[in-house]
Amino acid sequence: MNTAKKLFGAAALTVSIGLVTAGCAAAAPEPVETEAAPGSVDLRMSVWTSNEDQLALFDSIADAYKADHPEIGSITFESLPFADYNTTLTTQIAGGNAPDLAWMGDLSKDLIAADALVPLTDELEATKGWDYDDLLGSVTAEFSVDDELYAYPFSNSPFALYVNTDLLTLAGQTLPAEDPTWEDISTIGAAVNAATGKAGFVIRDFDYSSWNTLATVWTGWGASAWSDDGATCTFDSPEMVDAFQFLHDAAFVDKSMPGPGVAADFFAGDAAFTVAQVSRASLLDGTFAYDVIPLPAGPEGDYSVIGQAGVGVLSSSAHTQEATDFLAFLTDPENAALLAQYFPPPRASLLTGEKLAENNAKLTAEQLQAVVVDQVPDSVTLPNHTNPAEIAQKGKAAFDAMWVADADVEAVLGEVCEAIQPVLAN
Repeated sequence: MNTAKKLFGAAALTVSIGLVTAGCAAAAPEPVETEAAPGSVDLRMSVWTSNEDQLALFDSIADAYKADHPEIGSITFESLPFADYNTTLTTQIAGGNAPDLAWMGDLSKDLIAADALVPLTDELEATKGWDYDDLLGSVTAEFSVDDELYAYPFSNSPFALYVNTDLLTLAGQTLPAEDPTWEDISTIGAAVNAATGKAGFVIRDFDYSSWNTLATVWTGWGASAWSDDGATCTFDSPEMVDAFQFLHDAAFVDKSMPGPGVAADFFAGDAAFTVAQVSRASLLDGTFAYDVIPLPAGPEGDYSVIGQAGVGVLSSSAHTQEATDFLAFLTDPENAALLAQYFPPPRASLLTGEKLAENNAKLTAEQLQAVVVDQVPDSVTLPNHTNPAEIAQKGKAAFDAMWVADADVEAVLGEVCEAIQPVLAN
């Protein structure tokens, strides 16, 4: 129960106890037909997208479901700002206003530990035509405990390197024909900045704040945020020191990465490169020529990092059976194929370049094969731990000292470990 207390706050202890009870009661139910009266069930699903095309797709799938399920009065997709998503969702849960279904990223471990999610495995396995065995074990692991799935990993988007080839041409630069390294990207990025005034490489969503996104770089040095069991901070490892020295030099010495306070949006044409998830390809509007390739190699060679999002049913829902049934419909093979145009699916049958290209107007089958299909099986995820908000806050406070020109990189990383180790130990 300690995790639940940290997740919801001491004032919500009674609520969190109720969630644990509901979660246990929902374990391994036999699939049953709903007994709800026509029009009596209203479902709400929280999401962090505000993309109109994505929301329209969700609405169309919901409409198809309602057509065959008279008990459903409405299905609403509640778009919450990404920056406040975890806080808003946990506040809703603690206040008794939780959605029936919810997207989740790094909050998943806390929700599972608090028994706030309905187990899904039996229901999905029993759904005709759903094909549970089509799911890749490598992508379900983040949302599973003891072989029980608690959230369907609807988005498994590898991080890739987007290239503005127009800017490279303008600066007289070309990528190596094979296997560019981070040193190559920094050298080219510095040359683009010197020749055009545009940024070199940008780690999207980092903004000198969201330090966990830098795992898309430090993994290439063989570094990790903490030990495999999550109990020990490893930010002070030699590999991590080398990775952050590279990033610090890129910002303050080589000028290949924009420094603190400098805004540069690759998708607006402001940078030569950006590291972003494949799902961000929807932002490409054709105003410049581009390519998308796997992440550059680091000193430890090639690697892949994936950003995941799952969707689960909240155990506090008054309609767990109906919500679970809708989740099964939303994620069946047919609808998973539709969602794949935005969110790389967890289904082996859909993970081919040709299949993904059927619903993707931005990237070719060859690009999708290289940056999605070939990367997913051996990828690592962004750092994820229980109490992600506390770790993020304490980590950021320590990391702020890194982003000045005369920072002692090794000393700062030692301070990061001092800040987050007590949280990891709990």
